[in-house]
Amino acid sequence: MQTIAEVSPRLGVAYTCVALNFPRASYYRARSPKSKTGGGPVSTQLERIDPEANQSVVSNPRALQPAERRAVLDTLHEARFADLAPAEVYATLLDEGRYLCSERTMYRILAENHEVCERRTQLRHPRYAAPELLATAPNQLWSWDITKLLGPTKWSYFHLYVILDVFSRFVVGWMVALRESAALAERLIADTCERQKIVKGQLTIHADRGSSMRSKPVALLMADLGVTKTHSRPHVSNDNPFSESQFKTLKYRPDFPERFGALVDARSFCRDFFGWYNLDHHHVGLGLLTPNDVHHGLASVRFSARALTLSTAYLSHPERFPRGQPQPPAIPTEVWINKPKQSVSSSQ
Repeated sequence: MQTIAEVSPRLGVAYTCVALNFPRASYYRARSPKSKTGGGPVSTQLERIDPEANQSVVSNPRALQPAERRAVLDTLHEARFADLAPAEVYATLLDEGRYLCSERTMYRILAENHEVCERRTQLRHPRYAAPELLATAPNQLWSWDITKLLGPTKWSYFHLYVILDVFSRFVVGWMVALRESAALAERLIADTCERQKIVKGQLTIHADRGSSMRSKPVALLMADLGVTKTHSRPHVSNDNPFSESQFKTLKYRPDFPERFGALVDARSFCRDFFGWYNLDHHHVGLGLLTPNDVHHGLASVRFSARALTLSTAYLSHPERFPRGQPQPPAIPTEVWINKPKQSVSSSQ
């Protein structure tokens, strides 16, 4: 059998040691001049008898024996050392003329016995569960948020409040104000629920964790209206995706101004935008239907008309449709905020 020294010149020390599961440091240590000339220990491993296991165990000669390790642990458990760091214990023992082991070894022994931990009082954040919300029809789940619109001068803003139906993407209520206020939000939610004829137990309103969203007046109003409220997890924008997407559609419009000159300008622009968004905007998430179609029950009529148009086109030129008769984009039947992940057992 060839040794590592014979094989390594051809294959390389690193690859040879990996293949033989032999530490490179041990290989170089064995070939060092100190090991051959007596300048250091020839072997860094010794064989001792473990009395408990009744078998030989290879260990480092510099390692503490089991009895010595127990003595160190017992010393650290003494009443005067129980609340001290290993550095303090090490210094105190030296002043008393005793040396048991190094400070680092004390830490190793404590770690082996699971006695190293953070002593300071730590702030532990609670675990927030991801909101899992389902809408299968309009006016079951709303999402609302507030965004800033740049005013005429630097550091001046107008605040846009928007309430969005998650299933239909229909903007059921909006308002532009000079400030963000829980009282204004309360009034907008109350007026919107009245306009949409919301009854108790019908609606869930989802929002992020802004001050207005978590305010006591808004919470009391929703309790009086019989509306369930939910909130996003802290610092997780994905928990309120529909409002964030709607704001992006607003601000990425070609005619969206860099700044609004006055409050009346912001309201005029938003009035035109939300009219277009609800009535004319063909939404990809709605099968290219408008929010108004889905919100007011016109989706099936639009779908049938589109299917008839495509069928006519197919019958006129079937060669242009190699995959068969085309169908309009499907109408969504359910919309989730954080759809639950199916377990492996349920998916099989």
